[in-house]
Amino acid sequence: MKRILDIVGAVLGLLVIAPLVPFIALAIKLESRGPVLVKLARVSGGKIIYVYKFRSMIEGAHGLKIQLASLNERTDGPFFKLKKDPRITKIGRILRKFRIDEFPQLINVLEGELALVGPRPHEPVEVIHYPGPYKCLLLAKAGVTGLSQVSGASGLPFLKELELDSYYVKNQSLWLDLKIIAKTLAIIFTDPTAV
Repeated sequence: MKRILDIVGAVLGLLVIAPLVPFIALAIKLESRGPVLVKLARVSGGKIIYVYKFRSMIEGAHGLKIQLASLNERTDGPFFKLKKDPRITKIGRILRKFRIDEFPQLINVLEGELALVGPRPHEPVEVIHYPGPYKCLLLAKAGVTGLSQVSGASGLPFLKELELDSYYVKNQSLWLDLKIIAKTLAIIFTDPTAV
């Protein structure tokens, strides 16, 4: 049932975003050089996958991360967050605010690499820092949204995020998935910055 929900939800989401894709692509290309879509390394189901996203940063942004490391606002773990990240383009800020940049991940859902709901997907260099009790998250299929995303997302302390994702993995059900999806949609339409 979870896989059926993933497929139906991904198809519906892609149909919703499809009419906007030409305008999104044009806006991205007019502002900065680089591809419209990027593939970013994440860990899901015990392996490294490459998730699709609309590009929201300047070309070569990943290489600049080292230079910005000293400005990282996250000091409680391996995650990186910079509220006024200079790598994010103007159109990128809009795409991120309304979570539009993440819609291409629905392709990963159709391919079976991600689920609609699951633990938050993180970079390989980040997940190696997971404490022992949370290593199980590496084997779980990551999700486009999830319990930690609707409970504070990147604003959560490192261990709290892992705790919420671990709770989801141990207690997942179709009903819990539906509640998380409903909450995700509610947040996007009422307070998109909260996801």
